Amino acid sequence: MQRILSTELAAHPYEKVLVEGWVHRVRRLKSVAFLILRDAAGLAQVVLTDPARAEALTEESVVAVTATVTPNPQAPGGVELTGPEIRVHAAVDVPLPFELHRPALTAGLPAQLDHAALALRHPARRAALRIAAAATAGFRSALEAQRFVEIQTPKIVESATESGANVFRLDYFGRPAYLAQSPQFYKQMMVGVFERVYEVGPVFRAENSDTARHLTQYTSLDAEMGFITDHRDVMAALTRTLAGMVGEIVARTGHETPEVPSEIPAVHFAEALTIAGAPADEPDLAPAHERALGEWARREHGSEFVFVTGYPMRKRPFYTHPDPADPTWSNGFDLLFRGLEIVTGGQRLHRYADYEAALAKTGEPLAAYRGYLDAFRYGMPPHGGWAIGLERLVARLTGAANVREVTAFPRDPHRVTP
Repeated sequence: MQRILSTELAAHPYEKVLVEGWVHRVRRLKSVAFLILRDAAGLAQVVLTDPARAEALTEESVVAVTATVTPNPQAPGGVELTGPEIRVHAAVDVPLPFELHRPALTAGLPAQLDHAALALRHPARRAALRIAAAATAGFRSALEAQRFVEIQTPKIVESATESGANVFRLDYFGRPAYLAQSPQFYKQMMVGVFERVYEVGPVFRAENSDTARHLTQYTSLDAEMGFITDHRDVMAALTRTLAGMVGEIVARTGHETPEVPSEIPAVHFAEALTIAGAPADEPDLAPAHERALGEWARREHGSEFVFVTGYPMRKRPFYTHPDPADPTWSNGFDLLFRGLEIVTGGQRLHRYADYEAALAKTGEPLAAYRGYLDAFRYGMPPHGGWAIGLERLVARLTGAANVREVTAFPRDPHRVTP
């Protein structure tokens, strides 16, 4: 007999079927017991007319149930399983650290992370991971529709070039190497190959930041595109991509998501400081400033999203293209979603001479960037791109207070297991 999922039961009334999954809960009454079985799709109710049969069924044991599908409007999905034959694949004979059948996990986050293999089975934790999967699928399909080509870039690199203080050093066969902070250099090089490229992959940040928004390893959704006029072309492509991601989340999960405006409101960094009540010489936006801008965008534009453009060049990486009208500002941007920065992007430099000048200004040697800079010797179009922090996006979509709640196996300054 072929196994079917719990969500398919209603299509098989009065048929004998096979379902398999985990014992989510056993409800024992005086003359009957109900086994609630959980599989990848949802829950199914199994009726045991002899309550004694439930005594050996412990929560999270893996079972196979062959039974008849019987309509019952009060049961999950409008049907229940009667006359069951139950076979135990794997019995759980140890106490669970917390209960999974409650609507919300009552265990604290550290306990959940210590027992991630169990906590992730809870429907709420699973739902967040499904949203992340849908967002990633939407990212891919939206970019493919815009002629982007998926690439894979190295995560072990020779030089700590972007920011030496924030990289993980490792021993690479007796010589130093580093875990990549981002695919930035490689995706720029690949613009010279495909014009438009993207990548979904891990990035590593050795920032000793124990906050609700930081991880030392997270998933970055990167894209880079050539033959642009300036950063506004990048922002337009990002807006289309976000709309595709949101659409895929709704289609796959039914999760309520905010509308992505056809044109997301944008505010220059200098004006953003005024809106946020920050000093005019502030070089960056603090979390409180981001929250204030999120409230402003919602109030003034009815948008959960807002672009902040024109960050000071001194706070942007050396490869950022300055604003031609005033080189103290950049053609870079951040995208805030519900008062939290989830995307960083902008226009990049594309001429070799400009890179020589930018690196000379920072006092860094060209030799450390030779493999990267060679691409610009051979001709690169005006280009730009962005990087989305997947975990931050999903946390904001689900209302999670901490990105660790939507990360399967988070890594932070204190955690490298499980």
